Amino acid sequence: QVRLVESGGGLVQAGGSLRLSCSASTSIFSIITMGWYRQAPGKQRELVATITYGGSTNYADSVKGRFSISIDNGKNTVYLQMNSVKPEDTAVYYCNAGLRLAGTSPTYDYWGQGTQVTVSS
Repeated sequence: QVRLVESGGGLVQAGGSLRLSCSASTSIFSIITMGWYRQAPGKQRELVATITYGGSTNYADSVKGRFSISIDNGKNTVYLQMNSVKPEDTAVYYCNAGLRLAGTSPTYDYWGQGTQVTVSS
């Protein structure tokens, strides 16, 4: 009943820009927060940025000033605008959604399949 689909990954040169999109398809859950995480080979998955339904954002220190997260509530879509990318940004980027059934308190985490971002130097 929940499906997260990422798009926008690919190869980009250092200093360039890329925009990732993630659409959440669900008719029974309400979005509490959405965000992006990334995992490089041999590394632990780490937070990149998150955004709440109300628009509050949180960024990893490594991407502050370079990446911007936004959400289109009507489309249940979160975006990650990646500017001034660096080779160390190379990773698989995963969309995350924190959801709950309307009128309930438990929350559930859902993950997309991931999209590869490769930054060439």
